[in-house]
Amino acid sequence: MPQTIDAHHHLWHFTPSEFDWLVGPLAPLRRDFLPPDLLPTLKSAGIDGAITVQARQTLEETHWLLHLASETPEIKGVVGWAPLIDPNLTQILEDLTPNPTLKGLRHVLQAEPDPNFILREDFNAGIRTLTRHNLVYDILIFERHLPQTIQVVDRHPNQTFVLDHIAKPLIATGTLEPWATRIRTLAQRPNVFCKLSGLVTEATPNWTPAQLTPYLETIVEAFTPTRLLAASDWPVLLPACPYPDWFTLLRDFFAPYTPTEQSAIFGQTATTVYRL
Repeated sequence: MPQTIDAHHHLWHFTPSEFDWLVGPLAPLRRDFLPPDLLPTLKSAGIDGAITVQARQTLEETHWLLHLASETPEIKGVVGWAPLIDPNLTQILEDLTPNPTLKGLRHVLQAEPDPNFILREDFNAGIRTLTRHNLVYDILIFERHLPQTIQVVDRHPNQTFVLDHIAKPLIATGTLEPWATRIRTLAQRPNVFCKLSGLVTEATPNWTPAQLTPYLETIVEAFTPTRLLAASDWPVLLPACPYPDWFTLLRDFFAPYTPTEQSAIFGQTATTVYRL
């Protein structure tokens, strides 16, 4: 039976300066989250393994996550960070990629002041380097960045991309467009996959499953079940939703789907895309 995979979670040592975004509803997360916190969390939802994703944009953290993965069998892969715009990126990756647990990289594009950062030539040179090293690129953006993202994906047809958090649509206001149209356009690119995560964080505090349904329906229509990955964004989701409840919601939503489709969403696609 295929393993059940949470395709997106974080681990961190909390410092006020590096996690200044943990404010408002996220303020309860201003503490460490480490493997002893993660393992019972996975068990509570019947999850076999998970992919750890960077939270800080430092090589130090990438090495630290790879070290944690070496000691924690439940961590099946790491999506780290490396300076994609650095002209020495090839050498940096040659130092990192001998560790087979490194599956991909991510840059916090949503925090860049320049909305066209993703279009920079040096950034795209970095993506080409990832392609040569057979690493996935995780796309972290807001919905307003989708037009630029589509342009970049078209430049790299041989690169595997995974969209994080369904591009963070405006769920709190119930706004579907232009997100839905742009998501369908992005999904026409067969080298793009999408994580089913982050929805509750973008919703209102008293969200209901019905509030999320139009967004889930749009994503399934756009990507089909074979290019979707069940994911949590733990611990970021915790102020909005207990961990087991999120996977219960996803399992309930996909209950009418075939066993093959459910298997893809809850583990097989993550296993394939990230070469677990």
